[in-house]
Amino acid sequence: MAGREALLAAVVAAAALASASASQGDREPVYRDCVLKCEERNCSGPGLRHFRSQQPIYMRLAGWTCRDDCLYECMWLTVGLYLREGYSVPQFHGKVSLNAWFWSTVFHTRDTSLTEKMDYFCASAVILHSIYLCCVRTLGLRRPALASAFGGVLLLLLAGHVAYLTLVRFDYGYNMAANVGFGLVNLVWWLGWCLRNVPRLPHVWKCAVVVVLLQGLALLELLDFPPIFWVLDAHALWHISTIPVHVLFYSFLVDDSLYLLRTTDDGLKMD
Repeated sequence: MAGREALLAAVVAAAALASASASQGDREPVYRDCVLKCEERNCSGPGLRHFRSQQPIYMRLAGWTCRDDCLYECMWLTVGLYLREGYSVPQFHGKVSLNAWFWSTVFHTRDTSLTEKMDYFCASAVILHSIYLCCVRTLGLRRPALASAFGGVLLLLLAGHVAYLTLVRFDYGYNMAANVGFGLVNLVWWLGWCLRNVPRLPHVWKCAVVVVLLQGLALLELLDFPPIFWVLDAHALWHISTIPVHVLFYSFLVDDSLYLLRTTDDGLKMD
């Protein structure tokens, strides 16, 4: 069994690496060319020394590298080109949720101890990442060092959660309670920000609807009933019902990103 799980881990790792450039923006030639030239110019020799001398301390603590900086700058350059040409904003670096749904698919295809753990752990990571994203959106625009520090705390929390379930005891009840707790924090924080900003930012209704629906639909995870037609149980219905919710959340992210692009530095103080 251990040998099979090791082989499966190697296969899925290779598949994950192969899909590392899965987002539309990542495949854009302009973006790739920009990243290549930026790295050649800024990430070696004098350019790298200049980058390190100018890099804020909070970015160093967050592990932000010269390549990360190139990816970020070229992402916005490509977004600007898309907007000027009248195209919709592409997605970049779409991995966190991609990773979670990938492992969810593997687990539901082949139920083993390894795939089950990867499914659960990646689900927790998605929720914590949503909390981090909320922190960045509500506080990070004005206090990036605080957002970076909070991100470090969330990483430690995830590491502790995974370590307990892996090294101490795989407790289903604890795992469910922990994820419900993470989800409630995510709900309260996002919803509070949405309600406070809805008079000025009409698009935040999408975010409010998403967090409420996700928390409500999570109740399906707590239910247990015989599968409808022996196929659709509560868990399957939860997976199906979350598909349109994520489409709506992506629409919110696009609207909010366009709003931030249109605002001035003074406009970023609205939070």
